[in-house]
Amino acid sequence: MMEITFPGGVAVDATYRGHTVHTDQSAHHGGDDSGPAPFDLFLASIGTCAGLYALRFCQQRDIPTAGLRVTLEPVRGEGRIDRLRLVVELPAGFPDKYRTAILRAVDQCAVKRHIIEPPEFEVEAVQLEAVGAG
Repeated sequence: MMEITFPGGVAVDATYRGHTVHTDQSAHHGGDDSGPAPFDLFLASIGTCAGLYALRFCQQRDIPTAGLRVTLEPVRGEGRIDRLRLVVELPAGFPDKYRTAILRAVDQCAVKRHIIEPPEFEVEAVQLEAVGAG
């Protein structure tokens, strides 16, 4: 289970499997800019997932990964992102026969698949008992 806590101001932390991810808002949005905003982490999860698929594709075929890079560009419309543009920058000497295959691999990113086929969300509120009550 992931635990979400509030360390102060508008910062929000998520702790999961022994790791804490700190988020905050920019000063423009009332925060201290002490970490990425939650939406930035959403974008980072897509980019790093795509990057992992590109990396594993190369590693499984013994293709050198020096110079391999993935960039993610959010293309904004009116009030929201209309499109995410992912570019896989292939390392020098990358075999031409794998160009289409690496793009197919990156396209299988698990984060992307969960956006395309989203899970159901259940939201509930529970009242905690006061300490020392009873």
